[in-house]
Amino acid sequence: MFISPAWAQSTGGSGDFLVQLFPLILIFVVFYFLLIRPQQAKMRAQREMLAGVKRGDRVVTGGGIIALVTKVISDNELQVELADGVRVRIIKQTITDILTRGESVRGGKESEEDDKPMLPPPAPAAERKSLLGSLFGGKK
Repeated sequence: MFISPAWAQSTGGSGDFLVQLFPLILIFVVFYFLLIRPQQAKMRAQREMLAGVKRGDRVVTGGGIIALVTKVISDNELQVELADGVRVRIIKQTITDILTRGESVRGGKESEEDDKPMLPPPAPAAERKSLLGSLFGGKK
């Protein structure tokens, strides 16, 4: 005969299939706990952060611009102030981080206060002394 008896016998194959499938299942479980689950938690935290954006928050946009939220226009749109008197409208999803939380507007009313900038007052300039004055304790 041309075929040896060892090759002619079949083993059934069902147990062999489960043994081959086990490493694939194990790889999927590892990927789920190391990649998929943390990414879902990160996305959930990002959604919660964006839902909590309100007037007075200092935010960072996707382009790295730090701005102050002056008005929440809609669920998807904000008005932010980049500098004194420079206001732009942005999409809420472009916010990557909230640096500081602002005070909430009391009473839920929007008035002409929305048009006023909410920038903090400028810090007073440091008093400069002359070199001789600082050496001899005299005034400016």
